Amino acid sequence: MSQALYRKWRPRLWDKVVGQEHIVQTFKNAIRTERVGHAYLLAGPRGTGKTTTARLLAKAVNCLAEDPAVRPCDQCAHCKAVNEGHFLDLIEIDAASNTSVDDMRDLRDKINFSPSQGRYKVYIIDEVHMLSTAAFNALLKTLEEPPAHAIFILATTEVHKIPATVLSRCQRHEFRRIPVPDIVAQLQDIVDGEGFTAEKEALTLIARQSTGAMRDAISLLDQLASTGEGITLANAQQVLGTATSQVVVDLVGAIQSKDSQAGLNAIHQALDAGTDPRQFARQVVDYLRGLLLIRLNNADLLDVTQEMRAHMAAQAAHFDSAELVEAVRQFNTAATEARTGWQPALPLELALAECLHTAPQPAAASRPVVPAQPEPARPTPSQPTPARPSPSQPDPARPAPSQPTPAQPTPSRPTPSRSAPADEAAPAGVSLHVIVQQWKAFCQAMRVKSPAVQGLLNSCRPLAIKDGRLVLGFASEVLRTKMDTPENIGVTQQLLLEMFSADLPVSCVVANTKGGSAELDVDGDGMVNTALNLGGQIVHKE
Repeated sequence: MSQALYRKWRPRLWDKVVGQEHIVQTFKNAIRTERVGHAYLLAGPRGTGKTTTARLLAKAVNCLAEDPAVRPCDQCAHCKAVNEGHFLDLIEIDAASNTSVDDMRDLRDKINFSPSQGRYKVYIIDEVHMLSTAAFNALLKTLEEPPAHAIFILATTEVHKIPATVLSRCQRHEFRRIPVPDIVAQLQDIVDGEGFTAEKEALTLIARQSTGAMRDAISLLDQLASTGEGITLANAQQVLGTATSQVVVDLVGAIQSKDSQAGLNAIHQALDAGTDPRQFARQVVDYLRGLLLIRLNNADLLDVTQEMRAHMAAQAAHFDSAELVEAVRQFNTAATEARTGWQPALPLELALAECLHTAPQPAAASRPVVPAQPEPARPTPSQPTPARPSPSQPDPARPAPSQPTPAQPTPSRPTPSRSAPADEAAPAGVSLHVIVQQWKAFCQAMRVKSPAVQGLLNSCRPLAIKDGRLVLGFASEVLRTKMDTPENIGVTQQLLLEMFSADLPVSCVVANTKGGSAELDVDGDGMVNTALNLGGQIVHKE
């Protein structure tokens, strides 16, 4: 049985460790000066070299080379025994399988025995975060003050699960994801050493799919090499379930031109060719991220050819940053939802639809204002009539018996406009009726600025313009409180200015409750509040 490539090409010397120079240099200095600690914690993503580094450290502290600076030498009997897996003083424990307190007590009892071969007994506990709380407690004292001949090396991918009491007893080293160029260079060395051929573009695709994990990249290379043929980009795309870059470019081009048919064709072309939906969504996110970097003047961060960079720059010029941010968010969500969805194409189609129909609304100056419609002389029985004054309010057509008639003339019937008279000092050119008609578009435009505020605006309705302020009615005090913050009010007023060219302050009230609205002088038991509860709007108020 052949050995897996990631095991066959596991680094045996410090200089062969890729992408973790900051950790390698620290350990080399500790070996050279003979100042090795008694407990280390190696944390970081999977496949980045934690176990490999732990074994190299175990080799180095037991290496027979006279010069500490060249340890491990990989030539002495101890180094070879570690490589072959039968060095008695290297004990590797899988914490996922040995989680109980009894396992740690057994370790604690045996640790006092002197080393059998080397100078140190090295305990490597992999996935240490899997230990139970009792097991950690049993290990604490030994971890803090082990025998002089014992060294602990703990490895984990989830350092946040390690108790603080353990962290404080270890030297902690953080492993990083390995850059794509470093992975490609290592894969090329393996290809040359194994004697098969691979295209550079295919190796780059493998490196990107591994997301910074060298072990994953080598495993993918091993999978592709098992076909017995040269590794080509087309072959790698077919095996890995990724789409060609042209399909991704076509999809983004359809978003740019607002062509829904072309966008759907690109999605189904990719899926019909066997592309994995999650992989395709990730590729789209990666491409859109590149366009966003270009818009943010960071094109140097892109690892693409000059031709592709020029094409991406031309596409990026047709987007603004807000559109790209929203598109990245939508397809990133699609990459997650495609994992459990019963219809593979649906998350991608929804993301495309959102990108095509969530563009920012144009300002009011570039859009004709919808004229107010005249109100019928007599409302139908099925319509609420909030324009009639409630019993608690004086009839504007008739002065109170004990007061003189006001100096200003009062109309004896409702004005034709559905807005309040002059909208009570509202800015010129905007009325409550116009705002109500455009409210849905206003909420959609808010999504670009603040999705949280959009959600709050969807749960309220504009009630009136009172004293030059737009009054928004909410169904509960909780919603009103969430909306009534300086940040939320500020972004709402800014969008009102952009869409309606009106600097209109905003007030928030609870209008759909039994208590009515104190700010609007609406009685909770009156007819007006009943109409509000049924979905009516206040269109005439003095």
